[in-house]
Amino acid sequence: MIKTKVLRRRFLGLAAATATLPLVPRAVRTETYPARPVHIVVGFAPGGVGGIVAHLIGQSLQQRLGQPVVVDYRPGAGGTVGAAAVVAAPPDGYALILASTINAISGMLYKSLPYDFVRDIAMVAGIMRGPLVMVTNPSFAANSVAELIAYAKANPGKINMASAGIGTTSHLAGELFKMMTGIDMLHVPYRGDGPALADLIAGRTQVMFDNLATAIGFIRDGRLRALAVTTVAPWPALPGIPPVADTVPGFEAGNWFGIGAPKATPSAAIGILNKAINACDAEPTVANRVRELGAEPMIMSPSELDAFVVADTERWASAVNFSGAKVD
Repeated sequence: MIKTKVLRRRFLGLAAATATLPLVPRAVRTETYPARPVHIVVGFAPGGVGGIVAHLIGQSLQQRLGQPVVVDYRPGAGGTVGAAAVVAAPPDGYALILASTINAISGMLYKSLPYDFVRDIAMVAGIMRGPLVMVTNPSFAANSVAELIAYAKANPGKINMASAGIGTTSHLAGELFKMMTGIDMLHVPYRGDGPALADLIAGRTQVMFDNLATAIGFIRDGRLRALAVTTVAPWPALPGIPPVADTVPGFEAGNWFGIGAPKATPSAAIGILNKAINACDAEPTVANRVRELGAEPMIMSPSELDAFVVADTERWASAVNFSGAKVD
Protein backbone atom coordinates (compact mmCIF):
# COMPACT_ATOMS: atom_id res chain seq x y z
CA MET A 1 0.00 0.00 0.00
CA ILE A 2 1.23 3.50 -0.76
CA LYS A 3 0.75 5.56 2.39
CA THR A 4 -0.83 9.00 2.10
CA LYS A 5 2.30 10.72 3.39
CA VAL A 6 4.39 8.98 0.72
CA LEU A 7 2.00 10.08 -2.01
CA ARG A 8 2.09 13.63 -0.68
CA ARG A 9 5.91 13.63 -0.75
CA ARG A 10 5.75 12.67 -4.41
CA PHE A 11 3.59 15.67 -5.16
CA LEU A 12 5.93 17.99 -3.22
CA GLY A 13 8.23 17.52 -6.17
CA LEU A 14 5.63 19.05 -8.45
CA ALA A 15 7.50 22.34 -8.76
CA ALA A 16 10.53 20.47 -10.03
CA ALA A 17 8.36 18.29 -12.25
CA THR A 18 6.81 21.31 -13.95
CA ALA A 19 10.09 23.22 -14.21
CA THR A 20 10.81 22.03 -17.74
CA LEU A 21 7.28 22.50 -19.02
CA PRO A 22 7.03 25.53 -21.32
CA LEU A 23 7.05 28.80 -19.37
CA VAL A 24 7.21 32.13 -21.22
CA PRO A 25 6.22 35.74 -20.53
CA ARG A 26 2.53 36.54 -20.87
CA ALA A 27 3.19 38.85 -23.82
CA VAL A 28 4.53 35.94 -25.88
CA ARG A 29 1.38 33.94 -25.18
CA THR A 30 -0.65 36.40 -27.26
CA GLU A 31 1.10 35.18 -30.44
CA THR A 32 -0.80 33.02 -32.89
CA TYR A 33 -1.02 29.50 -31.52
CA PRO A 34 1.18 27.50 -31.72
CA ALA A 35 4.28 29.67 -31.71
CA ARG A 36 6.68 27.22 -30.00
CA PRO A 37 7.05 23.54 -29.09
CA VAL A 38 4.09 21.68 -27.61
CA HIS A 39 4.70 19.14 -24.81
CA ILE A 40 2.66 15.96 -24.35
CA VAL A 41 3.15 14.66 -20.81
CA VAL A 42 3.00 10.88 -20.39
CA GLY A 43 2.47 9.78 -16.79
CA PHE A 44 4.28 6.46 -17.20
CA ALA A 45 7.80 5.30 -17.99
CA PRO A 46 8.95 4.83 -21.60
CA GLY A 47 8.28 1.47 -23.21
CA GLY A 48 4.56 1.11 -22.52
CA VAL A 49 1.59 1.56 -24.79
CA GLY A 50 1.17 5.16 -23.57
CA GLY A 51 4.55 6.12 -25.00
CA ILE A 52 3.74 4.36 -28.27
CA VAL A 53 0.49 6.31 -28.59
CA ALA A 54 2.07 9.65 -27.64
CA HIS A 55 4.88 9.30 -30.19
CA LEU A 56 2.45 8.10 -32.87
CA ILE A 57 0.16 11.10 -32.52
CA GLY A 58 3.04 13.50 -31.77
CA GLN A 59 4.91 12.74 -34.99
CA SER A 60 1.81 13.35 -37.08
CA LEU A 61 0.68 16.36 -35.03
CA GLN A 62 3.90 18.32 -35.38
CA GLN A 63 3.60 18.20 -39.17
CA ARG A 64 0.16 19.77 -38.91
CA LEU A 65 1.04 22.35 -36.25
CA GLY A 66 4.36 23.36 -37.79
CA GLN A 67 6.02 23.15 -34.36
CA PRO A 68 7.92 20.38 -32.56
CA VAL A 69 5.80 18.10 -30.36
CA VAL A 70 7.83 16.82 -27.42
CA VAL A 71 6.86 13.64 -25.55
CA ASP A 72 7.64 14.39 -21.90
CA TYR A 73 7.70 11.38 -19.54
CA ARG A 74 6.65 12.12 -15.92
CA PRO A 75 6.14 8.67 -14.36
CA GLY A 76 5.01 8.03 -10.80
CA ALA A 77 2.05 7.17 -8.58
CA GLY A 78 -0.02 5.48 -11.26
CA GLY A 79 0.08 8.37 -13.71
CA THR A 80 -1.00 10.98 -11.18
CA VAL A 81 2.35 12.81 -11.03
CA GLY A 82 2.14 13.60 -14.74
CA ALA A 83 -1.48 14.71 -14.45
CA ALA A 84 -0.64 17.00 -11.52
CA ALA A 85 2.19 18.58 -13.53
CA VAL A 86 -0.17 19.49 -16.37
CA VAL A 87 -2.87 20.79 -14.01
CA ALA A 88 -0.25 23.14 -12.51
CA ALA A 89 1.15 24.27 -15.89
CA PRO A 90 0.16 27.54 -17.59
CA PRO A 91 -3.17 27.09 -19.43
CA ASP A 92 -1.84 28.18 -22.81
CA GLY A 93 -2.00 25.01 -24.91
CA TYR A 94 1.70 24.18 -24.70
CA ALA A 95 1.49 21.64 -21.87
CA LEU A 96 -0.84 18.74 -22.68
CA ILE A 97 -1.50 15.39 -21.04
CA LEU A 98 -1.84 12.01 -22.67
CA ALA A 99 -5.07 11.16 -20.85
CA SER A 100 -6.32 7.60 -20.53
CA THR A 101 -8.63 5.28 -18.66
CA ILE A 102 -6.32 5.38 -15.64
CA ASN A 103 -7.22 9.06 -15.16
CA ALA A 104 -10.90 8.09 -14.92
CA ILE A 105 -10.00 5.56 -12.24
CA SER A 106 -7.33 7.32 -10.17
CA GLY A 107 -9.65 9.81 -8.48
CA MET A 108 -11.40 6.92 -6.73
CA LEU A 109 -8.22 5.00 -5.90
CA TYR A 110 -6.15 7.88 -4.52
CA LYS A 111 -7.65 9.92 -1.71
CA SER A 112 -4.96 12.63 -1.50
CA LEU A 113 -4.66 13.92 -5.05
CA PRO A 114 -3.95 17.65 -5.43
CA TYR A 115 -6.38 17.86 -8.35
CA ASP A 116 -9.71 16.58 -9.67
CA PHE A 117 -9.21 15.31 -13.21
CA VAL A 118 -12.72 16.07 -14.48
CA ARG A 119 -12.74 19.51 -12.87
CA ASP A 120 -9.16 20.58 -13.69
CA ILE A 121 -8.50 19.09 -17.14
CA ALA A 122 -10.24 20.18 -20.34
CA MET A 123 -10.43 17.32 -22.81
CA VAL A 124 -9.10 18.32 -26.22
CA ALA A 125 -9.33 15.34 -28.58
CA GLY A 126 -9.55 11.57 -28.58
CA ILE A 127 -6.85 9.35 -30.06
CA MET A 128 -7.97 5.74 -29.76
CA ARG A 129 -10.12 3.34 -27.79
CA GLY A 130 -10.36 -0.40 -27.62
CA PRO A 131 -11.91 -3.21 -25.62
CA LEU A 132 -10.70 -5.60 -23.05
CA VAL A 133 -11.27 -9.23 -23.91
CA MET A 134 -12.57 -11.88 -21.53
CA VAL A 135 -10.20 -14.81 -21.93
CA THR A 136 -9.94 -18.22 -20.30
CA ASN A 137 -7.53 -21.11 -20.31
CA PRO A 138 -8.65 -23.45 -23.14
CA SER A 139 -9.08 -26.31 -20.65
CA PHE A 140 -11.61 -24.36 -18.58
CA ALA A 141 -15.13 -25.82 -18.67
CA ALA A 142 -16.92 -22.66 -19.83
CA ASN A 143 -17.14 -21.93 -23.55
CA SER A 144 -19.31 -18.82 -23.26
CA VAL A 145 -20.11 -16.00 -20.85
CA ALA A 146 -23.38 -17.69 -19.91
CA GLU A 147 -21.59 -20.97 -19.16
CA LEU A 148 -18.99 -19.16 -17.04
CA ILE A 149 -21.71 -17.46 -14.99
CA ALA A 150 -23.51 -20.78 -14.49
CA TYR A 151 -20.25 -22.48 -13.46
CA ALA A 152 -19.41 -19.67 -11.03
CA LYS A 153 -22.84 -19.86 -9.40
CA ALA A 154 -22.54 -23.62 -9.02
CA ASN A 155 -18.94 -23.30 -7.73
CA PRO A 156 -18.72 -20.04 -5.75
CA GLY A 157 -15.17 -18.86 -5.15
CA LYS A 158 -13.69 -21.66 -7.28
CA ILE A 159 -12.74 -19.45 -10.26
CA ASN A 160 -9.40 -17.62 -10.00
CA MET A 161 -9.57 -14.29 -11.85
CA ALA A 162 -6.17 -12.93 -12.84
CA SER A 163 -5.44 -9.22 -13.31
CA ALA A 164 -2.50 -6.95 -14.10
CA GLY A 165 -2.72 -5.51 -10.57
CA ILE A 166 -5.03 -3.90 -8.05
CA GLY A 167 -6.86 -0.92 -9.55
CA THR A 168 -6.01 -1.74 -13.17
CA THR A 169 -8.69 -1.98 -15.83
CA SER A 170 -8.27 -5.76 -15.95
CA HIS A 171 -9.01 -5.92 -12.21
CA LEU A 172 -11.91 -3.47 -12.21
CA ALA A 173 -13.57 -4.91 -15.32
CA GLY A 174 -13.67 -8.22 -13.47
CA GLU A 175 -15.13 -6.54 -10.39
CA LEU A 176 -17.75 -4.84 -12.57
CA PHE A 177 -18.62 -8.22 -14.05
CA LYS A 178 -18.92 -9.77 -10.58
CA MET A 179 -21.10 -6.88 -9.41
CA MET A 180 -23.46 -7.10 -12.39
CA THR A 181 -23.80 -10.89 -12.36
CA GLY A 182 -23.74 -11.57 -8.61
CA ILE A 183 -21.05 -14.23 -8.94
CA ASP A 184 -18.01 -14.80 -6.74
CA MET A 185 -14.53 -15.11 -8.28
CA LEU A 186 -11.23 -14.94 -6.41
CA HIS A 187 -9.12 -12.00 -7.58
CA VAL A 188 -5.45 -12.87 -8.14
CA PRO A 189 -3.44 -9.69 -8.84
CA TYR A 190 -0.10 -9.76 -10.67
CA ARG A 191 2.52 -7.15 -11.49
CA GLY A 192 1.49 -6.56 -15.06
CA ASP A 193 -0.17 -8.31 -17.98
CA GLY A 194 2.81 -10.53 -18.77
CA PRO A 195 2.95 -12.60 -15.57
CA ALA A 196 -0.86 -12.67 -15.32
CA LEU A 197 -1.16 -14.11 -18.82
CA ALA A 198 1.64 -16.61 -18.17
CA ASP A 199 -0.23 -18.12 -15.22
CA LEU A 200 -3.53 -18.07 -17.11
CA ILE A 201 -1.94 -19.97 -19.99
CA ALA A 202 -0.37 -22.40 -17.50
CA GLY A 203 -3.80 -23.06 -15.97
CA ARG A 204 -3.04 -21.63 -12.54
CA THR A 205 -5.88 -19.16 -13.04
CA GLN A 206 -9.02 -19.56 -15.13
CA VAL A 207 -10.18 -16.18 -16.43
CA MET A 208 -8.93 -12.65 -17.09
CA PHE A 209 -10.19 -9.41 -18.62
CA ASP A 210 -7.09 -8.37 -20.55
CA ASN A 211 -6.12 -5.64 -22.99
CA LEU A 212 -6.83 -6.87 -26.49
CA ALA A 213 -3.42 -5.69 -27.70
CA THR A 214 -1.58 -8.02 -25.30
CA ALA A 215 -3.97 -10.99 -25.51
CA ILE A 216 -4.74 -11.19 -29.21
CA GLY A 217 -1.60 -13.12 -30.19
CA PHE A 218 -2.32 -15.82 -27.59
CA ILE A 219 -5.93 -16.00 -28.79
CA ARG A 220 -4.86 -16.45 -32.38
CA ASP A 221 -2.39 -19.22 -31.58
CA GLY A 222 -4.90 -21.08 -29.40
CA ARG A 223 -3.21 -20.64 -26.04
CA LEU A 224 -6.16 -18.57 -24.79
CA ARG A 225 -9.88 -18.81 -25.51
CA ALA A 226 -11.76 -15.55 -26.08
CA LEU A 227 -15.26 -15.62 -24.63
CA ALA A 228 -16.30 -12.02 -25.21
CA VAL A 229 -15.21 -8.43 -25.77
CA THR A 230 -16.14 -5.66 -23.37
CA THR A 231 -17.53 -3.21 -25.93
CA VAL A 232 -21.28 -2.97 -26.49
CA ALA A 233 -20.88 -4.18 -30.08
CA PRO A 234 -18.62 -6.83 -31.66
CA TRP A 235 -15.04 -5.68 -32.28
CA PRO A 236 -13.49 -5.83 -35.78
CA ALA A 237 -10.20 -7.35 -34.59
CA LEU A 238 -12.04 -10.37 -33.14
CA PRO A 239 -14.78 -11.27 -35.62
CA GLY A 240 -17.26 -13.78 -34.28
CA ILE A 241 -16.54 -13.02 -30.61
CA PRO A 242 -19.68 -11.56 -28.94
CA PRO A 243 -19.82 -8.68 -26.46
CA VAL A 244 -20.23 -9.45 -22.76
CA ALA A 245 -23.29 -7.17 -22.99
CA ASP A 246 -25.10 -9.79 -25.08
CA THR A 247 -25.31 -11.85 -21.88
CA VAL A 248 -24.96 -9.11 -19.25
CA PRO A 249 -26.96 -6.11 -20.56
CA GLY A 250 -25.28 -2.77 -19.91
CA PHE A 251 -21.81 -4.19 -19.35
CA GLU A 252 -19.13 -2.03 -20.95
CA ALA A 253 -15.47 -1.45 -20.18
CA GLY A 254 -12.37 -0.63 -22.16
CA ASN A 255 -9.25 1.47 -22.55
CA TRP A 256 -8.95 4.82 -24.27
CA PHE A 257 -6.34 7.50 -24.91
CA GLY A 258 -6.88 11.17 -25.61
CA ILE A 259 -5.31 14.59 -25.13
CA GLY A 260 -6.19 16.99 -22.32
CA ALA A 261 -5.05 20.47 -21.26
CA PRO A 262 -5.31 22.66 -18.15
CA LYS A 263 -8.94 23.73 -17.70
CA ALA A 264 -8.48 27.43 -18.50
CA THR A 265 -6.72 26.79 -21.83
CA PRO A 266 -8.19 29.17 -24.46
CA SER A 267 -10.92 27.65 -26.60
CA ALA A 268 -9.08 28.81 -29.74
CA ALA A 269 -6.06 26.68 -28.88
CA ILE A 270 -8.27 23.71 -27.99
CA GLY A 271 -10.11 24.09 -31.29
CA ILE A 272 -6.86 24.14 -33.28
CA LEU A 273 -5.57 21.06 -31.46
CA ASN A 274 -8.86 19.18 -31.83
CA LYS A 275 -8.98 19.77 -35.58
CA ALA A 276 -5.34 18.76 -36.01
CA ILE A 277 -5.54 15.62 -33.85
CA ASN A 278 -8.77 14.48 -35.51
CA ALA A 279 -7.03 14.89 -38.87
CA CYS A 280 -4.09 12.84 -37.58
CA ASP A 281 -6.48 10.09 -36.46
CA ALA A 282 -7.98 9.99 -39.94
CA GLU A 283 -4.61 9.52 -41.65
CA PRO A 284 -4.35 5.95 -43.02
CA THR A 285 -0.87 5.40 -41.52
CA VAL A 286 -2.02 6.46 -38.05
CA ALA A 287 -5.38 4.67 -38.26
CA ASN A 288 -3.72 1.45 -39.44
CA ARG A 289 -1.20 1.56 -36.58
CA VAL A 290 -4.02 2.14 -34.10
CA ARG A 291 -5.81 -0.94 -35.45
CA GLU A 292 -2.60 -2.96 -35.14
CA LEU A 293 -2.79 -2.16 -31.41
CA GLY A 294 -6.28 -3.72 -31.31
CA ALA A 295 -8.02 -0.33 -31.10
CA GLU A 296 -9.95 2.11 -33.28
CA PRO A 297 -9.44 5.84 -33.86
CA MET A 298 -11.45 7.98 -31.43
CA ILE A 299 -12.52 11.12 -33.29
CA MET A 300 -14.59 13.42 -31.05
CA SER A 301 -15.24 17.08 -30.39
CA PRO A 302 -13.97 18.47 -27.06
CA SER A 303 -17.50 18.54 -25.61
CA GLU A 304 -18.16 14.95 -26.72
CA LEU A 305 -14.91 13.80 -25.15
CA ASP A 306 -15.64 15.70 -21.92
CA ALA A 307 -18.98 13.89 -21.64
CA PHE A 308 -17.32 10.56 -22.44
CA VAL A 309 -14.74 11.02 -19.66
CA VAL A 310 -17.43 11.97 -17.13
CA ALA A 311 -19.43 8.84 -17.99
CA ASP A 312 -16.33 6.63 -17.92
CA THR A 313 -15.34 8.03 -14.52
CA GLU A 314 -18.78 7.20 -13.13
CA ARG A 315 -18.66 3.69 -14.60
CA TRP A 316 -15.29 2.90 -13.02
CA ALA A 317 -16.31 4.49 -9.71
CA SER A 318 -18.97 1.84 -9.23
CA ALA A 319 -16.40 -0.91 -9.85
CA VAL A 320 -13.87 0.66 -7.45
CA ASN A 321 -16.50 1.02 -4.73
CA PHE A 322 -17.61 -2.58 -5.20
CA SER A 323 -14.04 -3.92 -5.10
CA GLY A 324 -12.95 -1.80 -2.13
CA ALA A 325 -9.64 -1.10 -3.90
CA LYS A 326 -7.74 1.87 -2.44
CA VAL A 327 -4.26 3.36 -2.76
CA ASP A 328 -3.78 5.58 0.30
